[in-house]
Amino acid sequence: MTGLADLIKSERLEHIEFLKTLTPEEWATPSLCSGWTVQEVAAHIAWAPAASPLETMKFMVRSGLRVNKGNAEAARHWARRGPEAILAQLQVTAEKGLKPPGGPEKAALADAVVHAIDIRKPLGRPKALNPTAFPIVADFFAALRWPLSIMISRPRHRGVRLIATDLDWSHGAGPEVRGTAEALLMLLTGRPVTASDFTGPGAETLSGK
Repeated sequence: MTGLADLIKSERLEHIEFLKTLTPEEWATPSLCSGWTVQEVAAHIAWAPAASPLETMKFMVRSGLRVNKGNAEAARHWARRGPEAILAQLQVTAEKGLKPPGGPEKAALADAVVHAIDIRKPLGRPKALNPTAFPIVADFFAALRWPLSIMISRPRHRGVRLIATDLDWSHGAGPEVRGTAEALLMLLTGRPVTASDFTGPGAETLSGK
């Protein structure tokens, strides 16, 4: 069985190989993370796990202790180092198995998997989700509670049963909402989705969440 550390490393190495193929225009493309470019998301993946608690706190203080704003400021700072430096740091992060200070190991896997969607989907270059990694990440976000849940603006999966149509995963109780693993992960993490991404009796309730 593939261990968690191996899954994290594999996802990060896939990031590197994909990012190597990007043009300057693609690096500058807006990602699914509101206000972040592909380059800024890639910089976050590379340096956030390597940042010291002191460096992390510096960005939090600058942002008035607002986590999402602090993360965005850090990503912009690191992104200015350029694609070559990002790729080099991402290699170090992958090989050393680094993870954000104080965070659970599953959070490092979640970060790698979700940010791959953030980068690839706007570029029109999706990849199939790893069937071993996806249930771990989906369960992590479905069970997320405060204070980690403040990273997601509006949890929209309460009161419905989520069912993946392309991988073996389900969660919750209530009217069924069926969608691809990618669409469900986007829903769980507050990324933009539409009613047409889902089917089932619970799908129409999502627009009001």
